[in-house]
Amino acid sequence: MSRKPNDYAQPDRFTRAAKAAGYPARSVFKLEEIQKRFRLFRAGQKVLDLGAAPGSWTLYASREVGPAGRVLAVDLSEMGAGMPANVSARQLDVMQAGRAELGDLAPYQVVLSDMAPRTSGSKTRDQALSYELCQRAVAVADELAGKDSHIVLKLFMSPDFKALEQALRARYAECRTVRPAATRSQSSEVFLVGLRRLEASAPSPAAGGAPAEPDVR
Repeated sequence: MSRKPNDYAQPDRFTRAAKAAGYPARSVFKLEEIQKRFRLFRAGQKVLDLGAAPGSWTLYASREVGPAGRVLAVDLSEMGAGMPANVSARQLDVMQAGRAELGDLAPYQVVLSDMAPRTSGSKTRDQALSYELCQRAVAVADELAGKDSHIVLKLFMSPDFKALEQALRARYAECRTVRPAATRSQSSEVFLVGLRRLEASAPSPAAGGAPAEPDVR
């Protein structure tokens, strides 16, 4: 599911700075802070960006991995025009997609998920849906990410936080929690970062179909 325009206050300094720098959304500064802290990206890497629209994370990742790198950007919504040559954009439902749709560049060195549900007005429901999207991103990484790869997940803070954190700790050498400075004060979102995947993804015997959901409880 794609990120949806928020209903918060007027554009702040992060929004204005993003537009000035040529990014469609302020979320770029969240990923930039994560990159500065953990150095996820290197030249030549292959990146899978889930929930990519409107494209700020995709643009940032494409610039970090450079011309020799590749980014596959996926979202329910259509991506904006003018993406760099090292970006492939695909409009599809991550919850239904499998290796046939997502595995073009596998194994990935970085998996990003800025996915968020359409908010329903029910905090409990929105938190549960956010957790499901994170589970899905973990399952995709289980199938398509390489050894020593990294993952970034956005989660609406909820009682499921610990289960997701435990899932990453079982798969990555380090798990860090980040609330970037560009996060709006009203937002409940946090980012979990898994660093240096312990094992490479297992090859799938089938060309299509969604990978199984991980048991993270």
